Amino acid sequence: MRKCLINTLSTLFILSVIAGCAGKKTDPSDFEGKVKDRLKTNIRSNGIKLFTYNATLTSSSDSIDPMPHHQRVEQAKRSNRSRSGRFEVDLTDWTQQIELGLSKTLDMTGYCREGYMELSRLIEVDRGEIRGECNEGATQADRDKFSS
Repeated sequence: MRKCLINTLSTLFILSVIAGCAGKKTDPSDFEGKVKDRLKTNIRSNGIKLFTYNATLTSSSDSIDPMPHHQRVEQAKRSNRSRSGRFEVDLTDWTQQIELGLSKTLDMTGYCREGYMELSRLIEVDRGEIRGECNEGATQADRDKFSS
């Protein structure tokens, strides 16, 4: 009984170590200089503040080494194609990067000072778009700063 318990615990420990080493967590700095983003603002006549945030990965031909994200995507394509005709890519890190970029852009511009409600989201391997509506209405200062 005791030997079985020790073997089970040893196996669980080894599996935990292997699982911990298997995945590399993406750091936001992995995307540094490799993302182009744009915030398009739209203040309606009734004071509603809308925005569209777009983020795009620069082409891998722009850099010498492909990004870790692209490496994972290509690896997933290869491994999943061998198992079935269909594959899914983990977009978690890229989604977090887009959300971080939007948050920082809104903070820097001061566009949605009281937060926002997300209207739609489209996340793909090399691009993403988040559309939203600010929680606060537009002030005259907002109209002066953000009107085209």
